[in-house]
Amino acid sequence: MATAKEVKLLIRCCRWCRSLRGSQSRAFAALVPGVSQVDNNSDFLGKTPHRKHPGILRLPHVRLPQALADAAQLLLLERPVRNVEKQVQALTNYLWSRHLPVEPEELQRRAADLEKKFLESQDSTQTEEKLRGAVLNALRRTTYHWQKLSYNEELSLIYMAARLDGGFAAVSRAFHEIQARVPEFQPQTLMDFGSGTGSVTWAAHSTWGQSLREYVCVDSSAAMLGLAEKLLKGGSESGKPCIPGVFFRQFLPVSPKVQFDVVVSAFALSELPSKADRVEVVRNLWRKTSHFLVLVENGTKAGHHLLMDARNLVLQEKEKSPLDLQPGFVFAPCPHELPCPQLTASKSLACSFSQPYHPIPFSWNKKPKEETFSVVILARGSPKETNRWPRITQPVLKRPRHVHCHLCCPDGNMQHAVVTARRHGRDLYRCARVSSWGDLLPVIDPPAFPPSPAEEPTES
Repeated sequence: MATAKEVKLLIRCCRWCRSLRGSQSRAFAALVPGVSQVDNNSDFLGKTPHRKHPGILRLPHVRLPQALADAAQLLLLERPVRNVEKQVQALTNYLWSRHLPVEPEELQRRAADLEKKFLESQDSTQTEEKLRGAVLNALRRTTYHWQKLSYNEELSLIYMAARLDGGFAAVSRAFHEIQARVPEFQPQTLMDFGSGTGSVTWAAHSTWGQSLREYVCVDSSAAMLGLAEKLLKGGSESGKPCIPGVFFRQFLPVSPKVQFDVVVSAFALSELPSKADRVEVVRNLWRKTSHFLVLVENGTKAGHHLLMDARNLVLQEKEKSPLDLQPGFVFAPCPHELPCPQLTASKSLACSFSQPYHPIPFSWNKKPKEETFSVVILARGSPKETNRWPRITQPVLKRPRHVHCHLCCPDGNMQHAVVTARRHGRDLYRCARVSSWGDLLPVIDPPAFPPSPAEEPTES
């Protein structure tokens, strides 16, 4: 009969054998069935702990710079707005639920379909005038009525109270990804299209304040530009700007030779009245980009569709002008230049991400919040210069001894990977377990040949 010491030794041997069979050391790649393999060839971890692996891009709760938060509170106190809390909530709901304007061609198609339907179902002897009236009434009931927002001083203050902190959080998250993945990038110039309250300028200064020397804020609303300038000066008109080198304009720079290291459009493309206007603006913004073009919109289906149109427009531009010597590629969030699998799925979903933040501490606004946004970052150069790791597109589900990850992969497909230490190795399992929504999972494309039966992980 075996002694207690022999039993313990036997258990240790069994565990050691299982670890050899089910998990692999850092020196080898761990296969993820249907997805890819861990990128251990480049020693991506080194001496870094798993909880800080290079695919982690999340930020802790973002907080506005104290000078900006104080200036926003001061401006709202100096000019009290009636029922400000209700107006802030109403504007927030309106902006979130907003759809893109219906194009004239789509309106004509809908009108023709309605006219055909009425002719088939109603008395064909009705006059043309009555038929036209019935079609117009039906269009009014079923068509989204898009209206351009005109920002006066009061509406600008309400927008500041509603969106300054959330917009700052979303843009900070986008800038952080560029900084984390390309730490050597030190921009000197930035242009913000549709600058609004100037949150992009503050976020850029927080990220690259040591190198940025020129910020150009472009907005068609004079009231918004005035408010942004007051925020920079601590809430007054005559104070010293907290950030030097900021310039305000109502129109884009005309000269095609003027380019900026970083060009941003945050929540501005959705304010344009037609697809033709958006195409023209995106082309102009890309021409003025020397390194990165950052586009941010609400994390809704409308925002996602709009960004995918802009992404495809830049990728499809084949013209090589003297000022456009470097082609573009998608830096984030897509690990590919193929059609978005979220849009081609049977049930389309918005590709969105979430960034927690501390709001401006107004009396009604003290609890931490989360900003849900969609983003596309386009870059000049070659995609070979950046990691092509799958993007985690949904919250990671952590379960006992396994992790559910929804991934957008470099082959243009979506994958639902259930990662375990037994089948995929300790490194990949631990990396997946500490990752979160929006991070990159450090895996690479599978090899051209399948693993041999001896090397393939076995199931329990």
